Amino acid sequence: MAMPRIARWIAYALLAGSAGLVQAQLVPLADVVQVTTGGIHSCALTSTGGVKCWGNNDYGQLGDNSFTDRLTPVDVIGLSSGVQAISAGLSHTCALTSSGGVKCWGNGMSGQLGDSGLWPQATPVDVIGLTSGVLAISAGDIHTCALTSGGGVKCWGGNHNGQLGTNSTSGSLTPVDVIGLSSGAQAISAGGSHTCALVSGGGLKCWGDNGSGQVGDNSTTDRLVPVDVSGLASGVQAISAGDQHTCALVSGGAKCWGDNSFGQLGEGSNTSHLTPVDVTGLTSGMQAISAGGGHTCASTVGGGVKCWGSNASGQLGDNSTTGSLTPVDVSGLASGVQAISAGYEHTCALENGGELKCWGDNHYGQVGNNNPMYRLTPVDVTGLTNEVQAISTGDNYACALALGGVAKCWGLNANGQLGDNSTSIRPTPVDVTGLASGVQAIRASLYHTCGLTSGGGVKCWGDNDYGQLGDNSTTDSLTPVDVTGLASGIQTISVGGFHACALTIGGGVKCWGGNGSGQLGDNSTTGSLTPVDVTGLASSVQAISAGSSHTCALTSIGGVKCWGSNFIGQLGDNSTTDSLTPVDVIGLTSGVQAISAGGNVTCALTDFGGVRCWGSNGAGQLGDGSDTDRLVPVDVMGLTSDVQAISSGGSHTCALTSAGGVKCWGANDGGQLGDNSTTRRLTPVDVTGLASGALAISASGSHTCALSSSGGAKCWGYNSQGQVGDGSFYGEPTPQTVLVIADLIFASGFD
Repeated sequence: MAMPRIARWIAYALLAGSAGLVQAQLVPLADVVQVTTGGIHSCALTSTGGVKCWGNNDYGQLGDNSFTDRLTPVDVIGLSSGVQAISAGLSHTCALTSSGGVKCWGNGMSGQLGDSGLWPQATPVDVIGLTSGVLAISAGDIHTCALTSGGGVKCWGGNHNGQLGTNSTSGSLTPVDVIGLSSGAQAISAGGSHTCALVSGGGLKCWGDNGSGQVGDNSTTDRLVPVDVSGLASGVQAISAGDQHTCALVSGGAKCWGDNSFGQLGEGSNTSHLTPVDVTGLTSGMQAISAGGGHTCASTVGGGVKCWGSNASGQLGDNSTTGSLTPVDVSGLASGVQAISAGYEHTCALENGGELKCWGDNHYGQVGNNNPMYRLTPVDVTGLTNEVQAISTGDNYACALALGGVAKCWGLNANGQLGDNSTSIRPTPVDVTGLASGVQAIRASLYHTCGLTSGGGVKCWGDNDYGQLGDNSTTDSLTPVDVTGLASGIQTISVGGFHACALTIGGGVKCWGGNGSGQLGDNSTTGSLTPVDVTGLASSVQAISAGSSHTCALTSIGGVKCWGSNFIGQLGDNSTTDSLTPVDVIGLTSGVQAISAGGNVTCALTDFGGVRCWGSNGAGQLGDGSDTDRLVPVDVMGLTSDVQAISSGGSHTCALTSAGGVKCWGANDGGQLGDNSTTRRLTPVDVTGLASGALAISASGSHTCALSSSGGAKCWGYNSQGQVGDGSFYGEPTPQTVLVIADLIFASGFD
């Protein structure tokens, strides 16, 4: 479950103050066609029919298969398309599919999900009996209602006050008919514990909790079946049921009734009303209205927004926390708004261009701007770019290459490995200083990073204790420095634990940095502060991959050679003897198309699409169904064909299938396998939500990332340093979208 709101706010403030935590360059969420605000979460419907949610997630109401709060929008699993409408309740959310079916997720402890259960669901489930034929939905506090194509109303969930309209107070785990509304209804709205329906002819009926007069029948008696709202037998255009008050648009004017403790009726007093009253100054010219917890907002025909009532969290958007008994203008929203939604203490507005702005309470991230602080005026809800080209994961951090050759990194930064001229942790991507363009590849490692420029030069930054930056020094660098002698002529790079290597355009290999196990391949154990040639590999090499303290090369004939540390068999020569120069991997002198060296393991992708691994296997990272170390290559179970890429991390390994799916195996203590567990796996398992659509993968120490076909990046696993890049520090056992980067290129091993 999420931290209490005060603890979360304090933790964020401490991080921001002591660690220099800052936001990445986030962009507004765009192409939105509907917004809905729940108790302390928000959701948006995109133009492609996809659903994204953000904010509090105690009950799984964000639908991302977790219970982790989100400061920016995340995709609802299984609803990337095919949705026509959404509605957020107190702590659950529902969607109306294009086929007229209803799906709900989140808190189900009162039966409000309609799946015949009483437990939370972190991903969408079908509402029983409503797989088609529904026109509209509305989620209340602990109940939900649907409007059928025949004009009937069905409700389900909690019913303590009669809000289901069944002439009883017995709840229902599945939809039941509202008495007297089997036809003729045109719109519905579910409030805290009451419900209203707009019927043909423009009349309004409400039922349920009436303790504050929110049913509008001039009484405070709960109503177990629909009753007419006094004075509104016709002329009603729209309705909105709030927590304990209700509002309606009548002939272009706004009327409200019920609880008025905070002035949410907008008539200039704190006196509750049992029947509708005019909102001061809004008797005409209104196009939409939304009733929240203790405040209300309305949009004008000119696209402006006005709010009134409680303002303790800034939910009125007038740059103050002073409540108002009459409507006030929302700062910066005098025009251009097409829809609004008021939550309990926050508000959101959808602009004509499809962008979202929210304001008010933000303790759980419900404003969606990646910063859990109150917002007294509207701010953009941050989204994601879809122009990612590749990604590379290091130990507790990650880097990406964005459109135009821009380098961005995020996560742990104690040694300056993010390259932003600081040592501050970054939970979302930041630009690498001096690499705003012209980068064609980036490789992340243990504590240092290297980039390959479009001119074929190499630059590195971060930890330099062993000379791994290649600048002829052992001085750490918080920004990129040139690798001596490699200003041009390089086609690819790979970085290991404390060393790095480069493949020249002539097919030769050069390495630099730590060499205690012979990982530089120059027939010595002497480290080098500048690049040295690898013995015997002056040409005919097509790929390289550096592990923790060993290195491997793929020759032009498809053979594999490795050198360096071999204490656990990672060189694959059927021994545990270190080698200071390249040796052949037994059984792999040809027929290999790709290699990946991880911590103390190496894997090869064969020409037939099979995967073979060797070396350390204590966590099952070889995928052969055992935890026995192997001195020669063994087949990964179930992956003898149809694999197009591999990546070896510290103690786990992942493969990209020809269908675009991702499978991982080995250590899983941080959720790095992405199967929604922390159980180690001795054979490959599917990564949740990535059965297809992935283009590239990168596995590191305890987290993993994938590039999707849509151009976005997703990461999962250990996240204490923000290395997942979703703006949080919570471990993620399933893939999470990386916040706002722009276009990238992949690597392997520690890369």
